[in-house]
Amino acid sequence: MAAVQQWVNFMGTDHIVNPGDAEYDQNQSLSDFAKGKDAMIMWQAAGTALQADGMAKDAYGTAPVPVESGTPSSSNPDSMVAGINMAVFKDSKNQAAALKFVNFMTSQAESIKLNGEYGSIPPLTAALQASPAANQEQTVLRNALSSSAVAMPQVAKESQFETEVGTAVKNLMADAASGKPVSAATVKAQLATAQQSMNG
Repeated sequence: MAAVQQWVNFMGTDHIVNPGDAEYDQNQSLSDFAKGKDAMIMWQAAGTALQADGMAKDAYGTAPVPVESGTPSSSNPDSMVAGINMAVFKDSKNQAAALKFVNFMTSQAESIKLNGEYGSIPPLTAALQASPAANQEQTVLRNALSSSAVAMPQVAKESQFETEVGTAVKNLMADAASGKPVSAATVKAQLATAQQSMNG
């Protein structure tokens, strides 16, 4: 509750985000940062997108997301362990082809290629070691992943959870953007509605 309230009030009370930008669509924040309209973004592996938008590599720097106090660590995290998951159903009609595709996508060569194209960190140690020297952005991401990131909690019905909590936060952001105060009570009410939907 406290985290959601703080996040929403970064815009509502602290005004570090323009309330008119409350409903940015897709990657608009990346484009605005690349064009000098925003001073800062919190993103993962944004370099490729920024450069595609015309921003020079030496026009920005990358730093770990700050924590409220102390130093980022596994007990004071500033990031999460995440990635893109792949799976093959055991009753798949094309299991052999699906497994071949998974093997291709997780191969050393493809991991290195994805690292170069998107700045993603290779999941294979061999691919990580064989990747070109990490740039500043990837070095920051790798350090955070190895020293101050924690796994997300396992949530049943994770897709529904994202939708329900996302809707609650969207409603709170709309309140903040229109000048309504976002208190602990209003956050609690929105999250309680999300919880009821999850239970129902």
